[in-house]
Amino acid sequence: MTTDDAAVVDDDAGRKHPRVHFDRHTPDYRDRFEDITHELHGQCPIAWTETHGGHWVASGNREVFELARSAEFLSNDHDVKGERRGYKGISIPPPPRAREAQGGFLEMDPPDQRYYRQTLNPYLSPAAIQRWIPFVDEVVRASIDEKIESGHIDFVDDLANIVPAVLTLAMMGIPIERWTIYNEPAHASVYTPPDSPDRERVLDLSRRMGMDLMGQLMEIRTAPRPGLVDALVRADLNGRTPDDGELLGVLALLIGGGFDTTTALTAHALEWLSQNPGERDRLSRGRKTLLDSATEEFLRFYTPAPGDGRTFSADCEIAGTEFKEGERLWLSWAMANRDPSVFPDPDTIDMERKGNRHSSFGLGIHRCIGSNVARTVFKRMVTAVLDRMPDYRCDPEGAVHYETIGVIQGMRHLPATFTPGERLGAGLDETLAELQKACDEQRLAEPVTARKSGARIDT
Repeated sequence: MTTDDAAVVDDDAGRKHPRVHFDRHTPDYRDRFEDITHELHGQCPIAWTETHGGHWVASGNREVFELARSAEFLSNDHDVKGERRGYKGISIPPPPRAREAQGGFLEMDPPDQRYYRQTLNPYLSPAAIQRWIPFVDEVVRASIDEKIESGHIDFVDDLANIVPAVLTLAMMGIPIERWTIYNEPAHASVYTPPDSPDRERVLDLSRRMGMDLMGQLMEIRTAPRPGLVDALVRADLNGRTPDDGELLGVLALLIGGGFDTTTALTAHALEWLSQNPGERDRLSRGRKTLLDSATEEFLRFYTPAPGDGRTFSADCEIAGTEFKEGERLWLSWAMANRDPSVFPDPDTIDMERKGNRHSSFGLGIHRCIGSNVARTVFKRMVTAVLDRMPDYRCDPEGAVHYETIGVIQGMRHLPATFTPGERLGAGLDETLAELQKACDEQRLAEPVTARKSGARIDT
């Protein structure tokens, strides 16, 4: 090592301070999340850790906000082919090389990222999602009807997995009966650890999902039908047409974002409401004034997608810390959402919390494009449960949370019992067949610029 090299190392050692051990991919991080968050907030809202190749960790609300809004110095780019600067996208650590692929426009920088969002906005705006509410309500109704007479339900398997999956496929223009092909791999690929004996089976399911998705892409390209897939097939990225590999990455992003995050939020909220029956009754009675603020509070407290990685694209100083080009950064939305300087009593759920400016959908130019979908589907599921199973009780022994929360803070199972009730209509399979007819005949998956009226569902 030359003298100059040694000076650089010494400078980095002094600059990369304070140093902490931080690994969000361990069960210990899930178990000790609040303690770890308090420690970082109190001592080092921006810190350096040597785990996973070394990276910065931002946990303070102000620091996360400033960094996330500094798009001129931060890159989301995942340069899989090594054609640009070799950046590794939003995952820390990046996936193994054999499974490395660009994660859609979330792992792109402007201008391509902006062109994709402009293409999809007419399908995902508040007005666009409002049109789908009658459709969502029917899927919710049918899912509950399958269990209502038994007095037993698993809120994950029997409700919160089904509704987001069916709606996402409908919006994409993929036949909704195929939700079972996509459902398990979308969730299991997140919660199955690399060393699990079930890993190969899950990878096989993911391959099958990918093959089906490719088939849908090719079919829609040949015989167009309304939906997000069609919009992407016809996308003009400032004169560039994306290839199939790039499109598959975008479609996989829409599936992952549409499925697992809403499921996670709904399951955690239903579990908490079961543990706090007085609050559950209060929410049910006062939903007209309380549901919106309660939704934001559940989003803040549980933060389904806990954070994102970035790469510094230039030397800079932000929030009082000096960074160098090429260094990696973890932006923790979840920890920023527990900062006591912004959220009084942050480790307590307050369904009436005011000024709840959480970062659960991210911040800046990469803020989640599906936030309107998540909020709407969550509210329709929760209110239906409150109406039809008002006395439900979750089984704490049967509840299974994701072992780690590094990617998604989710749940695999949430069994519950309740006083049995009466069915209101057809079962799930028959309902999905009727809803598919409505999608086809009414062209429900058209953008709001072409179709402004809501779905008409005959029950």
